[in-house]
Amino acid sequence: MGSLQGKVALVTAGSRGIGRGIVEALLAEGAQVALTGRSAEKGEKALAEIGQADRTLFLAGDAQDRDQVAGWVDATVEHFGRLDVLVNNAGGSDGFALVHELTDEAWEKAFTFIVHSAFWATRAALRPMREQGYGRIINISSVEGKVGNKQTVAHYTAAKHAMNGLTKAVAAEYGEQGITCNAICPGAVETDLMREVGPQWAEQNGMTYDEYKGTYAAESMIKRLNTVEEIGAMAVLLSGPAGGGITGALLNVDGGTSPY
Repeated sequence: MGSLQGKVALVTAGSRGIGRGIVEALLAEGAQVALTGRSAEKGEKALAEIGQADRTLFLAGDAQDRDQVAGWVDATVEHFGRLDVLVNNAGGSDGFALVHELTDEAWEKAFTFIVHSAFWATRAALRPMREQGYGRIINISSVEGKVGNKQTVAHYTAAKHAMNGLTKAVAAEYGEQGITCNAICPGAVETDLMREVGPQWAEQNGMTYDEYKGTYAAESMIKRLNTVEEIGAMAVLLSGPAGGGITGALLNVDGGTSPY
């Protein structure tokens, strides 16, 4: 029997990349999982590939829409009867620019997509979790949420810092009610998204995509990129009874890249 037998999880942006890795890891430990995404077609394709129709539910919608995000929580509880684990994985930012070149639109979109969506989902999830006296909230942040750099993603970096602040606030406010809240801070993970945007980053820095990946590997103590399976393993730990004593933590899964 898995460590999450009888537990129900909701993973936003769970049809691909890190989210998909977390979904599969939770399922492997016995959880029932609802996953969200913008494309119903891609979501149904993901469910077919995962192959556990009786234990999964796909919910289409936009993480930038407050009512849709809250509706995901309601739909999960209605379908499975409860909600034990919330993984706020939705997030991203448009374009690359130095701060003096950033538009208001790009800045606001990053905060809506990353911080507001996590807040909306967390606020909705706290209702069933408080009633149960049990809850695990996991925010997928980034090592960029702890440091700053010259990668021209100040909007993303600032939003992830804000997500980390939300993590600590929720942990402090609800710990006595059996609810934990932590952030996983991945470093470079080769996902389908990285393969899409990585070449742009590489070109911007005058290198090939392989050279670009190599710079991340060189900075890591393990001399490689992390995998989605490693992020999923951390999510499993934080989701179950064994993670009950961990809260308010910003946990790096970055191969030792970040010193913080």
